[in-house]
Amino acid sequence: MFSSRMRRFVHFMAGVCPGKPIIGRLTSWEIIVSTLSGKTLFITGASRGIGRAIALRAARDGANIAIVAKSGVPNPRLPGTIHSVAEEVRAAGGKAIAIKCDIRDEDQVKAAVAATVDAFGWIDALVNNASAIWLAGVMDTPMKRYDLMNQVNARGSFLCAQACLPYLRSSSNPHILTLAPPPSLDPKWWAPHTAYTLAKMGMSFVTLGLAAELAGQGIGVNALWPRTIIATDALNMIPGVAIERCRKPEIVADAAHAILTRPASETNGQFFIDEEVLYQAGVHNFKDYAVDPSQPLLPDLFLEP
Repeated sequence: MFSSRMRRFVHFMAGVCPGKPIIGRLTSWEIIVSTLSGKTLFITGASRGIGRAIALRAARDGANIAIVAKSGVPNPRLPGTIHSVAEEVRAAGGKAIAIKCDIRDEDQVKAAVAATVDAFGWIDALVNNASAIWLAGVMDTPMKRYDLMNQVNARGSFLCAQACLPYLRSSSNPHILTLAPPPSLDPKWWAPHTAYTLAKMGMSFVTLGLAAELAGQGIGVNALWPRTIIATDALNMIPGVAIERCRKPEIVADAAHAILTRPASETNGQFFIDEEVLYQAGVHNFKDYAVDPSQPLLPDLFLEP
């Protein structure tokens, strides 16, 4: 019989290396949830960055992916569209539907969920990845930016959960995973950019509340946050961030995969950190995730260095 650490490593590697045999005496649920094959994921903000990486990681298992984002046409400053990612998902072995959707709009979200169910029959996981950012103080934050962040981040996450929930209830392993930090009221995270912190913590509090409301119903409601800043195209719009001191989106994608393949009934109300999830799964070397392994890493917001 394998140790619990080795067993977790085997589960993780079964997803990383599809087709490789799962060794050891595993129970039926362990075999079933070690892969996202045939599972349907509704991923917001999936046209680039972390959302795209999560979609491609699930695609390697043979998952069905709803690529949900506003990016229907290329943007010179932010490459990637719902259509280009859908093609990448198919090339990686998954199935995809590209859905242009502004998650601030209730009718668009409901239509996106309906299109996903029409295409794949069900939804197994909602990944609330879409998020808006504006790192500035009160006098340098236009109200249109304030409204955008709060409408996309907290309200959008709540709305997508509300719309997906009836279909998640029919899944054998339903998850809601939100890209949000552990809740914090420490003023040091609020003083530099109150508007953004309010919006981002709003996603955390939505996770906290839904996890409590749905506790005992077999739906895993959790959050995931990176230990370090992640190198995405969006960083080009934030001056002063050294890309070479960041990690690649794949570390968050691998951590999301590890969470989404856990039994939902045993995984609820947690605020996960990407490298801690992977360490528990048996991954102890994180150098390959670094943009430049020779450089010191930049810690992400809302976490102690």
